[in-house]
Amino acid sequence: MTAGGHGFDGVERRGLMFVLSSPSGAGKTTLSRLLIERMPGLKMSVSATTRPMRPGEIDGRDYLFVDKSRFEAMVKRDELLEWATVFDNRYGTPREPVETALSAGQDVLFDIDWQGTQQLREKARADVVSVFILPPSAADLEKRLHTRAQDADAVIRGRMSRATHELSHWAEYDYIVINHDIDEAFAEVQSILKAERLKRERRTGLTTFVRELQRQLEK
Repeated sequence: MTAGGHGFDGVERRGLMFVLSSPSGAGKTTLSRLLIERMPGLKMSVSATTRPMRPGEIDGRDYLFVDKSRFEAMVKRDELLEWATVFDNRYGTPREPVETALSAGQDVLFDIDWQGTQQLREKARADVVSVFILPPSAADLEKRLHTRAQDADAVIRGRMSRATHELSHWAEYDYIVINHDIDEAFAEVQSILKAERLKRERRTGLTTFVRELQRQLEK
């Protein structure tokens, strides 16, 4: 599969899968939103899920809402790049829209956990750039979870316990960003994406570009 899109400099390039992971409350959802708002050429991966639709959600925009039988069929047909069961519901990334975007030179943003990241890496290592977001301290993480006022104390304790296990996978990621300040963290994540877009191996049109440049110089 070859890339057919062009970067902002006009050179043909293949898109990349830009993965953000973190313990709940460390900031990956906010960073994902800022990236989508401020980085042209980046689209959010839309996951399929078996969980019920919540008020205000739109099918196809927030998630692809499917029943369990359809989800299982997608798994059997290898239509998902990654999938996992979270709190008795299944979540997965449909393969076709991601591969279409990458071939067109568009980057795709993933807000997934370490399990999903491992599966992406197994299937498409050269296309994956992974970033793990760390909180500056355990106290800060707990404070953020309480500040969100979305969960009961028992749920927050569960998320804090789960964070310990999630943190054990930090070394599997390409980049680590410590979220002391959301603006600084965004600047770091943005810099990573900009640099990865310029990697030689992703810029599939460079050979043609350089040959044309050489031809012009030899005139």
